[in-house]
Amino acid sequence: MNERGKMGRTLKISVLRYNPLDKKDRPKMQTYEIEETMGMTLFVALNVIRETIDHSLQFDFVCRAGICGSCAMVINGTPDLACKTLTTNFKDGEITLMPLPVFELIGDLSVNTAKWMQEMTHQIEGWIVTNEKVDINLIEERMEPNIADEVFELDRCIECGCCVSGCGTKRMHEHFVGAVALNRVARFHIDPRDSRDDEHWYDLVGNDDGVFGCMSLLGCADVCPKNLPLQSKIAYLRRKMVSVK
Repeated sequence: MNERGKMGRTLKISVLRYNPLDKKDRPKMQTYEIEETMGMTLFVALNVIRETIDHSLQFDFVCRAGICGSCAMVINGTPDLACKTLTTNFKDGEITLMPLPVFELIGDLSVNTAKWMQEMTHQIEGWIVTNEKVDINLIEERMEPNIADEVFELDRCIECGCCVSGCGTKRMHEHFVGAVALNRVARFHIDPRDSRDDEHWYDLVGNDDGVFGCMSLLGCADVCPKNLPLQSKIAYLRRKMVSVK
């Protein structure tokens, strides 16, 4: 029942069902019908389905607040977060959900983004490197406010995988590191605590698998749930890499 005491509309949610561990299983679409409630998100809708209709439905969630990235999936053809997507956004009440492409499928809407992100982190050396002795008791170091703001802006990435799944370049070039990786490289390049120079970063991402592989299709910027300046930072890195050689 809604706030006026009337029945809510019926949502038709079609989900790609597939268990890759079951050799007899085949991918198929399954449609569930549930009643829409006030303020319902796709995360809530999926939980209603799993609790009342189909206990076997697989999908991921942790925070429910758009900061963990676990519930990323393809929603009516566009990668986005289920926990921040309201069902009222879909005027006809028909919603199609699929797992993010590129990543290893666990089952149904659940994918293993952690495995890909870990491999990417090692590939681009996504951590602070310094030649100075580090005081383990020092939690923070002084930084110019404008630089700190820029670093913090890039640190808002939640590694949900939406930008990777929405990237046309990634679909055509398997080893392209994607905007999430280049965003992290830009973050460490800007950070004054990191001692690596442009030549080091060129060796890591100054190639077709890195910054020069991006075709500027803007898919990553279109689907980033945090609206990060991904394309401008890729352009920033490209200018830096060109100046090295």
